[in-house]
Amino acid sequence: MERYLRTSLAALLLLLLQTTFVPYLSIEGYGPDLLLIWVVYIAIRRGQVEAAIAGFLIGFLQDVTTTQFLGLAALGKTVAGFAAGYFFNENKTWQTLGTYRFVLIIFLASLIHNIIYYMVFFQGAGVSLIGATLQYSVLIGLYTSILGFLPMFVFARKHSLS
Repeated sequence: MERYLRTSLAALLLLLLQTTFVPYLSIEGYGPDLLLIWVVYIAIRRGQVEAAIAGFLIGFLQDVTTTQFLGLAALGKTVAGFAAGYFFNENKTWQTLGTYRFVLIIFLASLIHNIIYYMVFFQGAGVSLIGATLQYSVLIGLYTSILGFLPMFVFARKHSLS
């Protein structure tokens, strides 16, 4: 029960950072997704089912607080968390979190999340649906992945000390 409470509090803190601080980090409208990094962390630590549930709940909270398409971030983060859960290996959790694999999983999950999100978001917007979706997905995925290096270094140091 305690781990779910800590996970929830961390998600709320990240949601607060995502809505208040991250807009200042955005470049040309492209900003990192801290909540998705957290969903990937949960996927690597606890597997597909918990990551999908956490992705849904975190995405729903994000939808309620920030967007106009209720359920869209929840859908994207649920699928991304489930996909990232394929990389769960109970015996290699810290090795995955402390290496470049963590960053690559973040990039893959971000691509999945953003493709789902922007395919719906750009419907009827009068822009090239595929082009705009891929542009946003790749650029936001890269930015989120670059930010994923910070926890990777922390996990690498933590694993090397133990």
